[in-house]
Amino acid sequence: IRQTDSALVSFGTRNTMSDTLSDTRGIGAARRYLYHELRAYSRDCSGCLRVEYDPAKIVNARHPQRVTMDVVNVLAWLPGRDTTRVVVMGGHYDSCICRINTNDSTSTAPGADDDGSGTSAVLELARVMSKRYPKGLDATIVFALYAAEEQGTLGSAHLAQRLKDAGLTVVAGMTDDIVGNVVAENGKTDSTSVRIYAVDSVPSQSGELARYVWGVGHAYLPKFEVRPTFRLDRLGRGGDHGPFQRIGAPALRFTERLENYKRQHLPTDEFRFVNFGYTANIARLNLATVASLAAAPPPPDSARQRRDTVSGGQDWDLTWPAAAGAASYEVLVRSTVQPTYVRVIPVQGTSFLLDEELDDAVAAVRSVGPTGARSLTRVFQQPARRPAGGAAAPPPPVR
Repeated sequence: IRQTDSALVSFGTRNTMSDTLSDTRGIGAARRYLYHELRAYSRDCSGCLRVEYDPAKIVNARHPQRVTMDVVNVLAWLPGRDTTRVVVMGGHYDSCICRINTNDSTSTAPGADDDGSGTSAVLELARVMSKRYPKGLDATIVFALYAAEEQGTLGSAHLAQRLKDAGLTVVAGMTDDIVGNVVAENGKTDSTSVRIYAVDSVPSQSGELARYVWGVGHAYLPKFEVRPTFRLDRLGRGGDHGPFQRIGAPALRFTERLENYKRQHLPTDEFRFVNFGYTANIARLNLATVASLAAAPPPPDSARQRRDTVSGGQDWDLTWPAAAGAASYEVLVRSTVQPTYVRVIPVQGTSFLLDEELDDAVAAVRSVGPTGARSLTRVFQQPARRPAGGAAAPPPPVR
C-alpha cells in the first residue's frame, strides 16, 4: 500500500485534465501505472483478472467553458460463478488542489490521502484476492479505480450507469475515499476506528449494507471499531458511492475517523501524513466485506410480512421467495430504535411465524449459502393495501 501511494504521489498531479502523454507526470502516467500493476497481478494468477481501461468523454460542468474531458477508469474484474451479480470496490486515483483552483491541471497536487490512500488499498485488495481466489467466488468482483471524482464523481457515475445498462445486479457499490489520516489539526489521534456512510433506505438496501459491514468488522477485526453513520456522506461532501445510490444499488463509503481539512485538496496533502498501518486495517475490513458478500448467494428478492390473525395480531407471518443457491435462511429482528439486529433466527424453508410485535420492530431475512456465507438482509414489507372493491389479498401460508 505504501509503495503504491508513493508511486501515485510521484506523478506530481493526477488532475483529470492533466498531462496524458508524459511517462512521469500527470494522470496518464498514473493510470498506466495502475493498469500495468493490475496486469501483473493477473499474470500471477494465470489470467484470473480481466483488466481494462473504461473510457468516456464527459462534460466538466464545473469548468467555466464546460470542456469535454477524457475520463478513464481502470478496472479489474474477478469473474464469479454468477456473472450477473457484481460487488464493486473502488477508490479514485485523480487528485486536485481544488481549494486553490479547481481547474489547475499543472500545479503539484500530491493527493496522498485524497485519494492515493484509497486507491492503494483497492489495488492491494485486487492483488490479495486474485492470489487467494483465482477461480473467483459466487458473485463477480470489480476493483474500480476512478478518474474525475474531483469534478463531480464522473468516473464512478459512468461505471454505475454502464453496469445498470448491462442489466447487472450491483450487490454493493463501495468506495475507499480518504482513508489514511489519523491525526487531527488539534492533535486528537484515532487509528482504531473507521467511519462508514450509507443512506438507511429500504429500497436501496444501503443501510443493510452498513449493518453488514458493521457485523463483518466485529467478527474479523474486533479491535478496529466500525462507526456507521446513516446518511449518504459527510455534510456538504460526496464520493464515488453516490452514483450507485442514485441507480438504486446498496452503496457505502469507507473514510477515516479524523479528517484534516487543512490538507485536503491542497498541495499539503503529502505522503508523509499518511498512516499506512491504519490504511491497511481499512483494507482488511474491505477484504472481509468484499469476500463475504461475493461468497454469499443473493438475498430473497422480496420479503412480505402480514399480521397473524390466529394469535390476535401479536405474531407475524413472514414469507419470501426462494433465493438461488441458498441452503437456508436467517430471520433477523431489531427494535425501531436499535441501529443493528439483536436477534438472529435460523430458518429452513421460505416462511416463518415470528413471535414479535412488528409495530415496534423491524425484521429482515438473509440467505445462507452452503459454506455459511451470508447475503445482505432484505427488510420485510407490508403488502400493498387493497383498494376499495379490489381483489382480496391471498391468505397467509399454512403453518
